[in-house]
Amino acid sequence: MKNADPIVQPFRIDIPEADLDDLKDRLARTRWPEEAPGDSWNYGVPLSYMKELAEYWRTEYDWRIHESKLNEYPQFKTEIGGESVHFLHVQSPEPDALPLLLIHGWPGSIVEFLDMIGPLTRPRDYGREASDAFHLVIPSLPGYGFSGPTSQSGMDYKRIAGMFVTLMKRLGYNRYGTQGGDWGSFISLEIGHKDPESVVGVHVNMLVTPPPEDPKKLAKLKPKDRETLEKIKHYAKEQSGYSVQQGTRPQTLSYALTDSPSGQLSWIIEKFYEWTDIEGLPEEKISRDRLLTNITIYWLTATAGSSARLYYETMHMDGSPLPDETFADPGPPLGVAVFPKDVSYPIRALAEDRYNVQHWTEFEQGGHFAAMEQPELLTRDILEFFRKIRG
Repeated sequence: MKNADPIVQPFRIDIPEADLDDLKDRLARTRWPEEAPGDSWNYGVPLSYMKELAEYWRTEYDWRIHESKLNEYPQFKTEIGGESVHFLHVQSPEPDALPLLLIHGWPGSIVEFLDMIGPLTRPRDYGREASDAFHLVIPSLPGYGFSGPTSQSGMDYKRIAGMFVTLMKRLGYNRYGTQGGDWGSFISLEIGHKDPESVVGVHVNMLVTPPPEDPKKLAKLKPKDRETLEKIKHYAKEQSGYSVQQGTRPQTLSYALTDSPSGQLSWIIEKFYEWTDIEGLPEEKISRDRLLTNITIYWLTATAGSSARLYYETMHMDGSPLPDETFADPGPPLGVAVFPKDVSYPIRALAEDRYNVQHWTEFEQGGHFAAMEQPELLTRDILEFFRKIRG
């Protein structure tokens, strides 16, 4: 399938050298705060680690290398509903490949999926069957990265889901699957709700299953499931401050993150430390350069504020912020990959009350950024799920 629509235009990343020089200059002039007691992660990102990482970003990290790697993939831009949408469109050489949306979340980007593109589009090169192949559409969320800042209010995840349905139709795909984690999970589920006749299946690596309001249903949960609910409470108490800020006053936050690269760096790297399945630093599972490429995209596109607004718009939308549960009966098949160090701990019994769960895998390792931490495990689970439903 080719990009036949004239309003879909080729795109190539080409950051002006002056922007890269400005980044280095700002990093060199960082005004550092005092060190927190003990210089541990208890108060946030330790000063010693921040200084070392910022210096690496300034003096050793080479954006041009990673810009060139991104430009190896076909990229496009189109306008949907008055907003710009940037996306990779990597087509498989296999004629019967299934179109698949891969959707990132915050604080991620298209960079999350780079290690999965080859195995999913060219499975025979990786020892798998041609029938496992996908045509991949990997969008930057509106307001994120090379999609650029959004200009309208009301850009919640349900509206973005509708935009991505339009994108797939515009590309000529009338039968496709969708996959995502974080916001990508919410958006994928909503796409299944909005376009059930076209969506053959939804696969997510983060699923939210709220505690039942009915005390009788709560009492019927297994002891393991009640322990899971306690983990959710810990996240709400210790790790959700970013969400409250971005969901209530994103504009106030945006001044600091858009003006200070060290501020943008610390805001995102903290999440990779807290949400990655590690014993030490995040680069033990995700390369330092890959982490910095993801962060640099936020910096160079000045999308800290518009990406944060997705939290505000969703928290202030009409109705429940959770994916719509009024799926067309029985709803698109749902596959769920559960990684132990994710920020959301789904309960299968509750998921099956709400969705058409056809596939469920609980892994022993991995965290929130599964596509970057455990690309092989996630790829394998996606393949296993869609093998069940391709026919």
